[in-house]
Amino acid sequence: GYTIPTQEALKGKVNVHRIPTNGGPTTKGLANIDAWLGESKWDLIHFNWGLHDLKFMGPNGENLVPKEKGGKAQVPIDEYEKNLDKLTARMKKTGTKLIWRNTTPIPQGSKARYVGDSVRYNEVADRIMKKHGVPTHDLFTVSKERMEEIMLPANVHYKKEGSRLLGEMVAKRILQELGK
Repeated sequence: GYTIPTQEALKGKVNVHRIPTNGGPTTKGLANIDAWLGESKWDLIHFNWGLHDLKFMGPNGENLVPKEKGGKAQVPIDEYEKNLDKLTARMKKTGTKLIWRNTTPIPQGSKARYVGDSVRYNEVADRIMKKHGVPTHDLFTVSKERMEEIMLPANVHYKKEGSRLLGEMVAKRILQELGK
């Protein structure tokens, strides 16, 4: 949701590229990371996985099935940890500057996602990023503090103003990291 606002904020300063699809869970990342990286030389990769990993799915892959109806996390937290470690190591091999963007909060009432799960997944991600020396861009805190103002009710997605705010924050961090 914040890609276009980030591109607008960086127009004429930085070329912003995004993968051509939703990044999905870490399992999708592992299957596609080489194609997404391609042969290009990247100056910086600002990345995140989490909200799709922690969402609950049905036994036959049905999307957003609550745990009360038999849903299970799409990627259990121990598997998420292993996957995120592999993805971070793979991106690190490129020599590109990496910035991890932590996973944003789950508002009360979100379908088949549960308050507090992003905190648990962020704790795992924090260990991985420290292990690899990757700085964290904290969008969780601002989102949590301004949830009612910038996020859609009972939804992990953002209002237009929220996406603009996150895009501006990401643009500022990218310029900082690139020394521009």
